[in-house]
Amino acid sequence: MSDPYDVNFCFPVRELQNDKVKLTPFIPSLHAESWFTASRDHPELYDWVPFGPFDAKEHWVKTVIEERIQPDPGTLLFAVFDKVKAPPESSDFPLAGHIGLLNTSVENLMTEVAFVFTIPAYRKSYVTSNSIGLLLHWCLDLPADGGLGLRRVQWQCNELNVASRRAAERMGFKFEGVERWQRSLPSGKQGPTVTRDDPKKQYPGRHTVRLALCWDGWDEARELVRKQMNRI
Repeated sequence: MSDPYDVNFCFPVRELQNDKVKLTPFIPSLHAESWFTASRDHPELYDWVPFGPFDAKEHWVKTVIEERIQPDPGTLLFAVFDKVKAPPESSDFPLAGHIGLLNTSVENLMTEVAFVFTIPAYRKSYVTSNSIGLLLHWCLDLPADGGLGLRRVQWQCNELNVASRRAAERMGFKFEGVERWQRSLPSGKQGPTVTRDDPKKQYPGRHTVRLALCWDGWDEARELVRKQMNRI
């Protein structure tokens, strides 16, 4: 018998679910094949991230899981399953995407929503809003209410990625600013170009939009989140 997979996250991890979606810690041996099968014909899923698309499951696992997520205790990935379209009384839910956390700090009680990938068949549905909503409740609710009691949940995206910013704002995140030239991107990704002859002139840059939802705005945002999660 093989050893249990270690998600290596800095907080205890559990499944999150409601009547529409189920988030379960992403285990490559259980979920990678389904994710690759669902995503391989949609390279546009990777337009706004600094990796991908991928031509093989093993390449995705190595780049995303083994190099980015599993070694970092501040990073976590959930597989997202659709409970609405599952057969009655079934627990075999179809995969609808994945979502996770990044830059999590136990010391500072903060985290960042990241890796928000929804399979095209589920876009503009209940999947993304409910996945984000479940994460927000887990992060910002107090431990007595089943949450982690964090003080800050942030969201960062490429300034050109208008859809990502709108998704965050619909869920109560507040705009904080733009960090210009925050990172350089691999060749072929979308971003402003550099006109001077610097060492990475061939690589585009990224102006990063930063939004956040914090503990002192959570009571007000909770009703907005509830309405978004109840949307059909």
